[in-house]
Amino acid sequence: MKRCAIVILGATGDLARRKLLPGLKKLYNNKQLPSDCTLIASGRNFMTTDDFKRHAKLSSDYPIDITYHAGINGLHELLKCKGSFSRIIFFCALPPSAYVTTARQIKAEGFGKEAILIIEKPFGINAASARELNDALVKEFPEEQIFRIDHYLAKEAVRNLLTLRFANPLFSDIWNSSEIDSIQISSLETLGVESRAAYFDNSGIIRDMVQNHLFQMLSLTAMEPPENLNAETIRASKINLLRSLKVERCICGQYSGYKNEPGIRSGSTTETYAELELSINNPRFKGCPVYIRAAKGCSKSGTDIGITFRPINKGPFASKKDLPANFIIVKIQPQAGIILGLATRVPGSDEIIESTAMNLCYHDAFKHEWPDAYEKLLLDAVSGDRTLFVGAEETETAWTILDDVLDKGYSFEYPFGTTPESKLGAKWIEFSEYCTL
Repeated sequence: MKRCAIVILGATGDLARRKLLPGLKKLYNNKQLPSDCTLIASGRNFMTTDDFKRHAKLSSDYPIDITYHAGINGLHELLKCKGSFSRIIFFCALPPSAYVTTARQIKAEGFGKEAILIIEKPFGINAASARELNDALVKEFPEEQIFRIDHYLAKEAVRNLLTLRFANPLFSDIWNSSEIDSIQISSLETLGVESRAAYFDNSGIIRDMVQNHLFQMLSLTAMEPPENLNAETIRASKINLLRSLKVERCICGQYSGYKNEPGIRSGSTTETYAELELSINNPRFKGCPVYIRAAKGCSKSGTDIGITFRPINKGPFASKKDLPANFIIVKIQPQAGIILGLATRVPGSDEIIESTAMNLCYHDAFKHEWPDAYEKLLLDAVSGDRTLFVGAEETETAWTILDDVLDKGYSFEYPFGTTPESKLGAKWIEFSEYCTL
């Protein structure tokens, strides 16, 4: 691999301490980073490198050459003293409001085509602000040097969606509205807002989860087959899917006690639960409803994609009205896996047919260790692979879909620690009934 430098801006923050610094250490020890990789930790406060290591709780044998530097001014000279680099990664572990200013400062320091800017969500708060942010960023660096992170795209079960759909003829030929009755994407948490209260109360669950993570999963679940696995080809297929989406109905709730959480505004109408019904207006999935829900303060946690198939309409079992439907559950977290629901005759009976689940647990099937989401994204940024990063047009298109349902407040309250029943008539697959992963 070519020599690279990694600059973590906001290195004294929680993300760097929990994910980035440990992830880079693991990649280095696994020989997935160049042996002469240089790491710069940048923060607002003046301190020595040893002070920073103590602050970040890094061991004395941290394997990567690391230097602490206050701010951005002087970074170019510092890196010049360390040699030449074919690629310099700037990971902006910063508030979104600082992205444009930071990009300007990096450019003003003298960094150019060797620079890659990694930025975290949220990419704007609506379609107009997303366009404004993207336009401002590309004035400083071209789009191909801007890597927008959605860490769900690097989760193993999400990455496997394309393989599941397009490498298996068992599924590829029936992945359409003629055979699929509905698509469900569910992301539930038992926790409340906790330490994220200030951010969440200004965002809500639609901005926090639906516009980014869940729409990205839906794109991979329902997009047309790309001609190849090139990053831009996959991105084009996802954008075409997003353009075909329309919100038919949306209902929001708030868990009881939310307004009493520390950091929440008095009388806040921010939603902690959102359930949406969407339509896909393309030939493949026309007439197939899509249900999405995301919530905090529920009775269970987990992120799943559910595909329910239509009843069989020919053959000897076509007249059996109570035949259980086939389904696929792609479990994203906490355990990655795939559950396939089949209609099976109960042993010892003549006519009793029940749903039987076949489980694939990733941790049982694949014994080797694999990188977590941030490790994979850091590795791809070092190699310049944009496949698992989000493009400007994707972010703007996703916001456009949701603009009419943002900031509408909530219409019902649900007890903290419970999972609301569907308000839109969705027949949610109860994952807990089948999940043994």
